[in-house]
Amino acid sequence: MLFQEIVICGCGNPLFADDGFGPAVVEELKKLDLPGNVKVIDAGLGGPHFLFTLLAQSDEPVKQLIIIDIADFGGKPGDIAIIKPDDLPPGKYRDAHSWDLTEPIHQLKHRVNIEIIGCQPMWVSEPEFDIGLSDEVTDAIPRTVQLVLKMIGVYHGTTIMDLREEGEKGTCTQSADT
Repeated sequence: MLFQEIVICGCGNPLFADDGFGPAVVEELKKLDLPGNVKVIDAGLGGPHFLFTLLAQSDEPVKQLIIIDIADFGGKPGDIAIIKPDDLPPGKYRDAHSWDLTEPIHQLKHRVNIEIIGCQPMWVSEPEFDIGLSDEVTDAIPRTVQLVLKMIGVYHGTTIMDLREEGEKGTCTQSADT
């Protein structure tokens, strides 16, 4: 089966500094034993358009899509926010090649429960290459993993203490403008 009931999609490009946040979170999620109804995908850079198109045309029962990406919502670097599709103003949520990702998300929102976990970047190096996340965005990874697990109803007791300590370093809001 191409998709499961819950699809977790990390977007971004690790070659452009903090833009690699989504793939870094996906890498951590893939280390965990997640339920069989969960599919974790590194959608990369151009992948979101193809992924969202496949989801829109799929007859398979995708019920929840969690997108993990950087987003400029005016927070401090490393802050995370849960953003609903209706909170994405047209033209504001773009990938590094200036493709508007809002349109494919809005096409899916009536079929699939979509939530975007955005991390405020310190900086994105595009068009120059700079491999590696800033310390602030790196610190947001365990908090984001914990948030994803909470959203899908999975609890890993061994990580809760570590993530609780990490949670004291940054903030998470429930909604934000981008």
